[in-house]
Amino acid sequence: MEKQTLELALLLDFYGGLLTEKQWAYMELYYNEDFSLAEIARINGITPQGVRDAIRRGEHTLREVERKTGLIARFGEGFYGI
Repeated sequence: MEKQTLELALLLDFYGGLLTEKQWAYMELYYNEDFSLAEIARINGITPQGVRDAIRRGEHTLREVERKTGLIARFGEGFYGI
């Protein structure tokens, strides 16, 4: 698993409850279930670009929360292999 994918999967596990339902669902399928943008779009009846936009907003939210709280940086070292 690529480092960025691992980072986002960890952020999603830690802070996923702060996302909208759609953001969480799309990110869960994309990062944890390895679905493509096209597959997620087809399942949800939207365009791949719509899925990508929702995922990008979710990524921004997760990274911003970690930047502000630093919980993973403080408590995740060693435990999560980071």
